[in-house]
Parts: sequence; C-alpha cells; structure tokens
Amino acid sequence: MSLSSQSSADELLKAQQKLISEYDRLKSCNLSLDMSRGKPAAAQLDLSNGILTLQLDSYINCEGNDVRNYGILTGIKECRHLFAELLGIKEDNIIIGGNSSLNLIYDSIARYFMFGKLGSTPWSKLDKVKVLCPVPGYDRHFAICEEFGFEMINIPMDNNGPDMDMVEKLVKEDDSIKIMLCVPLYSNPNGVCYSDEVVERLAKMETAAEDFTIIWDNAYGIHHVYSETKLANIFELAAKYGNEDRILYFFSTSKITFPGSGVALIASGDKAIAEIKRRFGIMTIGYNKINQIRTYSFFKTPGGMMEHMKKLGAMLREKFDVVLNKLDEEFDDNDLLTWTKPGGGYFISVDTLPGCAKETVRLAKECGLILTEAGATYPYKKDPNDSNIRIAPSYPTVEELKKAIEVFCICVKLAAVNKLLKEK
Repeated sequence: MSLSSQSSADELLKAQQKLISEYDRLKSCNLSLDMSRGKPAAAQLDLSNGILTLQLDSYINCEGNDVRNYGILTGIKECRHLFAELLGIKEDNIIIGGNSSLNLIYDSIARYFMFGKLGSTPWSKLDKVKVLCPVPGYDRHFAICEEFGFEMINIPMDNNGPDMDMVEKLVKEDDSIKIMLCVPLYSNPNGVCYSDEVVERLAKMETAAEDFTIIWDNAYGIHHVYSETKLANIFELAAKYGNEDRILYFFSTSKITFPGSGVALIASGDKAIAEIKRRFGIMTIGYNKINQIRTYSFFKTPGGMMEHMKKLGAMLREKFDVVLNKLDEEFDDNDLLTWTKPGGGYFISVDTLPGCAKETVRLAKECGLILTEAGATYPYKKDPNDSNIRIAPSYPTVEELKKAIEVFCICVKLAAVNKLLKEK
C-alpha cells in the first residue's frame, strides 16, 4: 500500500477501508502484547542465573571485612575497583548503592533540595528551580523533577547530543537553572550518543549557578547492540576546568543482571562525593554487600562483564532487527513515520505525522498492544507535536514482537489516514 501525506482523498479512502479491515482482523485475535517499557526478557535474565547459585569461598572481602555484617558504607573495594576500571572513574570517588540508579538520582536531588550542595542555599528555599531536559528524554527523570516542583525546559537534540549553543546561553544567564539531565550514550529513547565536543562543552561551560549539577545517567554505557561507541570521559574533561563536582555520575547493572537485585553506583568530584558520604552515613549503615560480592565474583573483570554484554547484545540485536526491518518495509517509501536506528541501548524512537501519536497508541491498546504513553518522552507529558512514541523491543519474545510490530504499523497508518482525510 503506497501512501503518503500527499495522497489524494480517493487514495486515502481506499487505504482507510483496507486498513480498517486489517485492524478489525487483528483486533479479533484478542492479542495481549507489551512494548511499553525496556524490561529484559526472561532469556536475558537467564544469562545471569549463575549469580544465584554462585558458591563463595569466603564472605571476607579483600580488605578483611565480613560482607554479611554492618559497615562498608561506600561499598566493597572489589566492586568499586571493577566499576572504576570499567567506566574510567577514580575508585575513591565511587559509592556502590542498592539495585537502582534511579533511586540514587532521586535521593541526590532530594539531598540538594533539603540541604543544598556544598554550602549553597537548599533548593527548597528558592523561589524557582529550573531543569534543562534534552528531548525526547527519559520519562522517569521528568517525573522526579515534576514531583519536586521544578520548572523543566526542553532542549532539542541532534545526532551529536543536546543543542549546546542553547544550553550554554541559558546556564550562563540564569542562576535558577540547577540541573541538566543527561543520558549520554544511546539516550532514552532516540539512541543519541553525545559527541566528544558536546561532552567537553558540558564539562567546561560557564554557569551562573555555583551549584549547577549535571545528572550524568550513563544507563546504557556498555549496552552495545550494533556497534560500540566510546563516550568521552566527562570526569577527565571536567578536571581540566576544575568542574568535577558539577558531575553526578550514575550507572547500574539493572539491565545487565537482574533489575530488582543489581547494583548501582554514584560518582562525583572529591568535594561533592565527600559531602554525599557524610549524608549517606546518616541515611544508611551500608547497602547489600553480599549482592556486591556476588556481582563482583560473577564478572571479576571489565572483560568478563563485556563478554556477558556481547551475549545480551546479540539477543537485543535480533529483536531490533525485527522492528527496524518491518519499519523499513512499511514506511521507507513514504513520510508517515520516521525513526531512529540506534547503535545500542534499549529503545527505538519513532515520530508519526504531527497529531497522530496519541491516536496511534489508543488504536494499539484497543487492538491488544500496550505502548509507552504518547507524550511520556517530554516533560509534563506534553509532546508539542504529538508525534513521538518510544518502542521497547526487549521484553516480548521474537514471535510476539513480530505480531506487535505488525499491529503497530497498521495503527500508525490508520491514525495517519484518518487525520489526513479530516484535513482534506
């Protein structure tokens, strides 16, 4: 079916009849499909089952501490060393937390909200706090900022990352801008990898706010699917300009081992991490160190972790291929949909014709396919064009995914045709 936004009314009407017939057929199948969130599939989780049956020779770590007991606030040395080598961060500047980097991000924002950062005024005592949000972006980041009552500012992105001319101008002029949210590698949802130039400009830029903070959520830092992109080391660049404390770096194994029982970390500059340690010392006596030593013993080295990620990448590549090949087949010769082809990460970002995303998601739901809510990839769930939809291919089986993307394509076309006919 050859369709485009320039099709005639007669062509659109014929297409509409055919699409409705196909849609009704799929709807009668009583499907139950889910592409709403980036959850690992059972087969991915199975790759890490060895952690559960791992027999440890001893619960005494390399520093002579019994990991079953209280203490070791910053996490066991073995685990910190593993991630330091993997990510290129100083071991002493890392704190190992629980399973969730999102939890660590929330807590970090809450600490600055209540107590301030390095002697600055607590954000709760300010008239306004603003956040720079590269879009489309991660819905859970936006939800945290909305909960604290922050004003979110959309920052457009291209293939190199956020619009740095806009970012630099805003942060230099406005001291109420306290946060910038970044998923710098295979960003959620459009798979953008920040260029070396963008990373350096973020590290060195002049800011009006002395407590300006970059949330560097490197969630997909080793999630290579088609190709391996190396991200510039923001700490090394920030050190050149004396801005290491600007960075709050987050990483976790939630999509590497088990989402509910991985390990997460936070890292920052010397002053900021020392302050965080003091706050942590009041909040907790230490996170799950048995889980930390099991994670370390399972991988042992960065190389061991990367070998594991090659297996995960192969599983994801098969599913990405299903989605991308189908989108090529259905939309490569028309303008009803555009999409990203990420080198890694967990998501594929698509853009319908303006005004069609919500209707596409609604049609899909009625046909038994759950998608991420339209608008979720923008602050306040307000996509100005009502066009962006995040596709999460990881959770369904390959056969389920084939059916899901078939349904999705029909819904995209039907929503587009209905809109175009209304405009004729």
